[in-house]
Amino acid sequence: MRHSPEALLAFAEAAALGSFSAAARKLGKRQSTISEAIGNLEIDLGLTLFDRSTRQPTLTDAGRAMLAQVRRVLEAGEQMDRLAAQMAGGQEARLTLVVSDTYQSDRYEQTLAALEARYPDLELECLIAEHADVVDLIQQGRAQIGLVAAQPEYPPDIGAATIDELSEIGLFVGRSHPLASHGDAVVPHAALREARELRLNTVVDPDGARTDARRIGSPRRWSAPSYLMLMEMAVLGFGWAELPRWLVDLFAGDRLQEVRARGWPRRVPVDAVWSRKRPLGRAGAWLLETMLAG
Repeated sequence: MRHSPEALLAFAEAAALGSFSAAARKLGKRQSTISEAIGNLEIDLGLTLFDRSTRQPTLTDAGRAMLAQVRRVLEAGEQMDRLAAQMAGGQEARLTLVVSDTYQSDRYEQTLAALEARYPDLELECLIAEHADVVDLIQQGRAQIGLVAAQPEYPPDIGAATIDELSEIGLFVGRSHPLASHGDAVVPHAALREARELRLNTVVDPDGARTDARRIGSPRRWSAPSYLMLMEMAVLGFGWAELPRWLVDLFAGDRLQEVRARGWPRRVPVDAVWSRKRPLGRAGAWLLETMLAG
């Protein structure tokens, strides 16, 4: 920084207290030191900050304008010192959370609000991914914590624990789709196999070949990497899709109809996942513990 922090602080305190001597007492300096620091700052800026013609120095117009800027500089310096101390104590500067759309919680917003209050200087990034892509982002180090529909197994370097919440997945079609004509009647699996399936895929597993004995499946399929895109395809009548109920309720309204079929809807557990190779920082560890505590 071009200007001495000590000079900026001396100026700010003298302005706040209305006296060079009062600023000196507060800062534990001699009055001559304060006067010299402010004088040097005026020389550096090419401005007169105080009118010294009165008994007590008073701010000039330039001094009042500069005071707001000086306070911002001092606050930024304090924030930098605070962040450095937190990082030296084990707090990360940035935390990335990757979340599946299967996860929906009334407590999610409360948890983020508590995180912000506890770690106000933390940079938080949120990503959306599904299934194998969530795990891959954790393995790459691109994200530190993931929330994903529980998988049959995880790689050895991935830690996982089930959170105390379930997601409900149902089968849905657009109102104009032929399957919608069944209404509340149970639709045979054979009828679903004859219709186009809108299947979730991932970058890591582009065929969506999850190990799931209950999957109905259809040889006719379109795919997309997010539930939101599948939902839009379903709304347009292109096929049936497995969708989280909360997503349909929030974004699709009455544009989709649920298909009744044997074994559906399903309650799906959600896992929190993290890397065993990369220890979490203080904020990440707190967030993971809070989510698992429920």
